Amino acid sequence: MPKTYTTISGDMWDLISKKTLGSEMYADTLIAHNRKYRHLYIFPAGIVLEIPEIKATPSPLLPPWKRGGAI
Repeated sequence: MPKTYTTISGDMWDLISKKTLGSEMYADTLIAHNRKYRHLYIFPAGIVLEIPEIKATPSPLLPPWKRGGAI
C-alpha cells in the first residue's frame, strides 16, 4: 500500500517533503512522483499526494543545512 499525505491549506512542496521524507532536498522527487499537481506551489486542503520511497540519503559532503540536519 503506497504511503500518502493529505495536504492542509498553505502546504508547499518543500514543507511536505520535510514532513514526509525528512528533508526539503527531496521536493523534486516528490514533485516528479505527483506530476498531476506540479503546477501548484501553495496547496489547498484535501489533495492526496503519493509519497515515494527514498532509497538514497543525502551526501555527507553537503553542509548540514542542505542535508536536512541541525547546524
